[in-house]
Amino acid sequence: MDPHLLRTFVAVARLASFSAAARELGYTQSAVSQHIAALEADLRTELLTRRPVAPTPAGERLLEHAAPLLLRLDAARADVLRLAAAPPGRVTLAVSPLAVGPRLLSALPATGVTLRVLPPAEVPAVVATGGCDLGLVDGPAAPSDPLRLPDVAPLRVTGVAEEELAVLFPAGHPYAGRAAVRLDDLVDARWLDAPGVGLAPAAVRTAPALRYDGTDLHALCSLAAAGHGLALLPLRVARAARAGVAVPLESPRLVHRTELLAPGAPTGAALAVAARLTEAP
Repeated sequence: MDPHLLRTFVAVARLASFSAAARELGYTQSAVSQHIAALEADLRTELLTRRPVAPTPAGERLLEHAAPLLLRLDAARADVLRLAAAPPGRVTLAVSPLAVGPRLLSALPATGVTLRVLPPAEVPAVVATGGCDLGLVDGPAAPSDPLRLPDVAPLRVTGVAEEELAVLFPAGHPYAGRAAVRLDDLVDARWLDAPGVGLAPAAVRTAPALRYDGTDLHALCSLAAAGHGLALLPLRVARAARAGVAVPLESPRLVHRTELLAPGAPTGAALAVAARLTEAP
């Protein structure tokens, strides 16, 4: 299957337009039509309806395969180019918002580093495809257990830190005065849906109270403190909030884990930053 044809198919399906896909990809509309026709001939099935432009059932199934296939190809290209290039003098580091903690701040050199703050789900892919030299990603996990990361490409994963978790309550919440809290007691509570920054509990029965589509920790804590939904956060972050009450998580036994991602063995300036991030405190 030709990846050029597959990229064209993904663009047409996403934009629901042959002409829009042609403009985005820099092709003529005729070339886009030829790409789709060639892919359909190769697979011997119709992938898109034309009026309106939409994936057929076979096209929907192909889309499920297309994203990881194309991502893996981009990662392979970036890996080969990285080996061929001279070690860079600067380091670009992708970090999820909650991974910006004391370990990172103490490891950063005075100059030569660019930080890109991204939602946790985006960090592995941007490191694998060469957009950043290193990545720091975080999430809840059992103590000493690795995070469950998407299989975007072979990445070297190193545990960097584990810290206690807490629930951030508004001041008037019935559980705000407790010394510790169990998630089992909060399965019917309303939680903030914040995929770009929050740590979503696994066993929540109710619909999210509010969706926050951003990466600003102060905004997330302010929403929780104002009663718009609970938030599960590292204890240091919850306690640093200007409002609200941080109650340590007692059960289940989970920690906030941070991991360093690298596309193979770092070199040059990236190696120095990686060493400082992973050295014992």
